[in-house]
Amino acid sequence: MMLCKLSFKNIRKSFKDYAIYFFTLILGVAIFYVFNAIDSQTVMINVSSSTKEIIQLMNQMLSGVSVFVSFILGFLIIYASRFLIRRRNREFGIYLTLGMSKRKISAILLIETLLIGVLSLVVGLGLGVVLSQFMSLLVANMFEADLTNFQFVFSSSACIKTLGYFSIMYLVVMIFNTVNISRCKLIDLIQANRKSEKVKMKNPYVCIVVFIISAIFLGYAYWRVTGDVESMAYAGEILVIMAIGAISTFFIFWSLSGLLLRIVQSNKKFYYKGLNSFILRQISSKINTTVFSMTTICLMLFITICVLSSALSIKNSMTANLTTLAPADIEIDKNLDLVPNNRVTEAQAEDSHLSVRETLERMDFDVDAYFKDIVDFNVYATNNLTIRDTLGSSFEKIKNQFPNLMYDSAEAIVRESDYNQVASLFHLEPVHLEDDEYVVIADFDSWVMIRDEALKMGESITLNGNVYYPKYEECIDGFLEMSSNHINTGFFVVPDDAVDESIRAQNIMIANYKAETDEEKQEIEDKIVQLDNHPYASSTTISASSKIAIYEGSVGLGACVTFIGLYLGIIFLISCAAILALKELSESSDNRERYTMLRKIGTDEKMIKRALFRQIAIFFLFPLVLAIIHSIFGIMFCNFILETFGNKQLLYSIIMTAIFIVVIYGGYFLVTYFCSKNIIRAH
Repeated sequence: MMLCKLSFKNIRKSFKDYAIYFFTLILGVAIFYVFNAIDSQTVMINVSSSTKEIIQLMNQMLSGVSVFVSFILGFLIIYASRFLIRRRNREFGIYLTLGMSKRKISAILLIETLLIGVLSLVVGLGLGVVLSQFMSLLVANMFEADLTNFQFVFSSSACIKTLGYFSIMYLVVMIFNTVNISRCKLIDLIQANRKSEKVKMKNPYVCIVVFIISAIFLGYAYWRVTGDVESMAYAGEILVIMAIGAISTFFIFWSLSGLLLRIVQSNKKFYYKGLNSFILRQISSKINTTVFSMTTICLMLFITICVLSSALSIKNSMTANLTTLAPADIEIDKNLDLVPNNRVTEAQAEDSHLSVRETLERMDFDVDAYFKDIVDFNVYATNNLTIRDTLGSSFEKIKNQFPNLMYDSAEAIVRESDYNQVASLFHLEPVHLEDDEYVVIADFDSWVMIRDEALKMGESITLNGNVYYPKYEECIDGFLEMSSNHINTGFFVVPDDAVDESIRAQNIMIANYKAETDEEKQEIEDKIVQLDNHPYASSTTISASSKIAIYEGSVGLGACVTFIGLYLGIIFLISCAAILALKELSESSDNRERYTMLRKIGTDEKMIKRALFRQIAIFFLFPLVLAIIHSIFGIMFCNFILETFGNKQLLYSIIMTAIFIVVIYGGYFLVTYFCSKNIIRAH
């Protein structure tokens, strides 16, 4: 009973000074519950069956991410507990001096951890249940679902999962605390507050050399992921570049910890102004002893900024693309004149000689009864016109820049009249060619750049013994395949008489539905989906892409990316801010006597508060500034990888990411300052 009373008293005494620890635990529990409760929240919204499948997939992905998040939160709880125990070393030393056994001290910590855990879980779950109701509104908004059946929902599965994961975390913390106490020595505990971290003055010349070398390697990593990204031969190279960036970041902080104080001390006027000397020695001491922590926090902030910016950018860009890149209701295509092999059966090879219309008729689908505005055409290809051939004299230059492209692949060719029909349906500009001209249609940025290089050189192509020249020195923006992304790597539009049926490769039918309402369109859509169950389906390679399916798929993918990005981004941001805050609070507690000494020598409270504010601000900004620099190049690399999604919404996503950082990271900074001010205040 005495131990329980002592534990309650300790919690009540330390609650005010270490409110951030409790706040972080509560926030962690709430966020964990919110993202794991999406499954229950989405049950009540009215969506199509395909959208429900996408939501189920998203929930499975979030469940997998939750395992990773639990490890991050577990590390954060252990890290926080370590600082709390360190602050109480003198208290534990007094307990030992008074005759209390280490076993009883461990029992006190066990009770305290249990009480803190129960309190955090109860409050966190309560907050999570409330926030999850808003999350259901966000999910419904993303999927444009009907919320007429909206009601308050409590997710028992999310609650059980949260209780399970956090119980395991607290159990690990209890074991960690017990082991720590068992290893403590009385003399170390009693003198813990008297120990001061010495500022190790590194050799400034060594620091300068290390800083320059690190900056050079960091610059090389920046260049590889932006200016030289096309030359990456394999995906593993990015891991090597990331390792170079991480190691360089570590040595940047290591060298700055040795240079910062030296540089400022050389400016005597600034160094001895006000409390600058005190502030800078405090900061130098922290950076000197937290190089690894600073590196970890910087890299986590970098990942957070990139993840949030890219996730939000993808979602918004995909939504913006839907209107222009999926202008018709349905697009059906099939490869023609196939040869039987391991992938193509005899029946499929026989069917490949039929058009899309003829195949649909064999599947008992009346095209004219359900479709209107029909455009039916062939795409042609021949091994006599490959990518290598169309690049001409610019081939070697482009190959050096893009060594991994399949240059021997046949180019896609479309007749002028066929393309103009598609352009009319897709609301694109038609083309008008002379007898010896061609144009290239493309919208994938990297391929547009490659195509433009050859077009500027005036490279000619040869078809059926006739030579054709480019009408323009650049590609025309357009596409044949409906999608939510810019994926058209390029096809050639030539005069109608430039090709014959002997080189046909694909037949495409594009049309709109004969329907007035969304319900009628969905009925036709369902009939097309049911064609997969027709007996003739196994005998054909026909495939369809509809506006409805593209829309649902893109919205679903955008939602998955957004939620996972938000989940990881918020958790990483909280972790970074909490680690910095706990470290700063621990430092403030350790340095309480130093602030008392400042008061004794006549320093007023206003100067002390200003010094504390600047010290904490610099400590928070140090890893953030370098993380932002990293992120500039990281986002550029992400945009290159995900350029098919477009980057028109990049500014919006960066603004949203900045808001998250200001609210969460800035919020932790302010709370840290006010808590630290409370710790060092005069008694």
